[in-house]
Parts: sequence; C-alpha cells; structure tokens
Amino acid sequence: MAKILVTGGCGYIGSHTIVDLIANGFDVISIDNHARSSNYAIAAIEKITGTRIKNYEVDLKNFDDTLAVFQENPDIAGIIHFAAYKAVGESVEHPMMYYENNLISLLNILKCAKAFNVNNFVFSSSCTVYGSPEVIPVTEYTPLKEAESPYGATKQMGEQIVKDNSDQNFKSILL
Repeated sequence: MAKILVTGGCGYIGSHTIVDLIANGFDVISIDNHARSSNYAIAAIEKITGTRIKNYEVDLKNFDDTLAVFQENPDIAGIIHFAAYKAVGESVEHPMMYYENNLISLLNILKCAKAFNVNNFVFSSSCTVYGSPEVIPVTEYTPLKEAESPYGATKQMGEQIVKDNSDQNFKSILL
C-alpha cells in the first residue's frame, strides 16, 4: 500500500478524502494541529473504515516538527495538502495571519517533500484565485484575476509556488 500524507486531515474535506483513500487501498497518515478542527474526525474515520489513523498534531509552520513527520515516515508516496486558513472575511481582518499560515505551511511541506523524494503532490486551491470572473461557471481555462482577499492571494501565490517547484520528477495537481 502506498502511504499518503493528508494535511488538514481532521477537516471536512480532509477527513472525507482519508475515508476514500482507505477505501481504495492506501495507507494514510494525517497532519492537523486542530487549530480549526478537532480530533473527533479521526475517531469518526476510524469508526467508518475500521482502520487506525495516525494524526500528527503538528503546526506546519514549524519546519522541525514537520520534518520529524517525514523522518518517521520515509515511505510517504504522495501528499494531499488541505491545511490552510480559509475564511475570506477573516483574511481581510488579519491578512498577515493568512500569509504566514498558508504560505509558510506550504513552503515547509514542499521542502520536506523534496528532501524525501515525495514526488506526487495535490494542492487544494480555491475558486477565489479567479477573482471576480467575467463568466460563470469558471473552468480551468478561465484566466486568473486579481484576488479580492488575502485568502485568495495566498491561494494564487500557493499555486505559483507549486508550479515553480514542479518538474518531470515532481508531479503536482492544483485542485
């Protein structure tokens, strides 16, 4: 079984993704510091799947703690990165908090991925990267516009960071 790391694994999307990954035969570990979630999700996942899930209560802004997860799990085959702050209004009120959390966390997880040759990466982005689009619904071909919030800006920057670090060996998807 390939081991997949899900960041933000105790959140709504992360927890549902873990259930699906297990159903499809993957070994899953989670990183979630519970800043905006609870450990209840892990218990629910275990009840649904009958599988014990290891969740590391690590703040991804802390590089050493993030690195320790990779050192303990050198067999990670892929990462699905959901961990981020996501409230548009809050990001307007506290922009530095969003830039620090969303970008430093992404940089740290990418540094570890590169150091441990984890070459499959899914980045959870947001429709906010399209700004105020002229046509709805948006598609992958809709041009990006200026973000209308710090949250949207962190997702635009995050997409660029992932693209800049992708090559024939490091495959990424912007979700």
